[in-house]
Amino acid sequence: MTNLELVELLGATSGVVCCVGAGGKKSTLYRLAGAHRGRVGITATAHIEHFPQALHAASVVATGAALLAGVAARSERHRVVAFAKPCSLPGRHLGVDFDELAALQAAGGFGLLLVKADGARSRILKAPAAHEPALPPKVETVIPVCSIHALGELLSERIAHRPEQVAVITGLQLGEILRPAHLARLLSSPDGALRGVGSARVIPLINMVDDLALERQAVQVAEAALAATSRYDYIVLASLRHPTNPVVRVVHR
Repeated sequence: MTNLELVELLGATSGVVCCVGAGGKKSTLYRLAGAHRGRVGITATAHIEHFPQALHAASVVATGAALLAGVAARSERHRVVAFAKPCSLPGRHLGVDFDELAALQAAGGFGLLLVKADGARSRILKAPAAHEPALPPKVETVIPVCSIHALGELLSERIAHRPEQVAVITGLQLGEILRPAHLARLLSSPDGALRGVGSARVIPLINMVDDLALERQAVQVAEAALAATSRYDYIVLASLRHPTNPVVRVVHR
C-alpha cells in the first residue's frame, strides 16, 4: 500500500493526530506529513529531537508571540511546518503547551496537526508513566506505536523505557523473553497503549515488520490484541523504512 493509503489507514487526513509509544513515533509522524496533500503542522507535547533536514519542513523554534508569528510566516511559504520550543538539553526541543496548540494550528492554517505526545528515550518498547501520555484535549486520533523487534528480546532497559511498568502490564518479569501475548497485552491495556485516550479514535501501528517471519509474529500480536479489547477495530502492520510501500498488512477484528 502507498504512502497516501497510510494517511487514510491511520486516520491522519485532518484534525489533531497524536503518536504515543515507542519504535517509530517520529518516523510515523514524518511519513504522514510527507504523504499528506494539505498543509501540515508537526510538533510535540513532550521533548522531541531536532527536526531532521530530510523532513523537508520549515522549522520554528521559539516561545510565546515569536513562536506564533514564526509559524504563521513559515506556513505562507511552506506546506509542512515543524515547530517547538527551545530546550537546554542537547539535541532536543521542548514541546508546546495544550493551550497554545489551537492558536498555533489556526496561525498555520493546518488541516492536519501531528503531535508526538510522549517520549521513549530511543527504546523500541515502552509503558506510560502516570503523567503520560500528554494528549491534548481535542485530539481526534491516537496512534500507539510499537516495534515487532521487541519480540524475542529480554525485558530490560536496553529495549524498553520503564521496563518495570512493562512488566506490571504484561505479567513478565525483568529478564524474561517478550512473546507475542505480552506485546498484545501492552497494546490492549488501559494502563498501556490505551492510557488516557478518552473518546479519541485509536489505531495501533506495529512497526519494523521487515520480513515474512516478522509479519507472522505481528499478525499473532494483532489478533491477540484485537481479541482482548473492543477499543479499536484494526491494527496496521508497517515497515516505515520502506521508501514507497510502508504498509505490510492490516489486521481486522
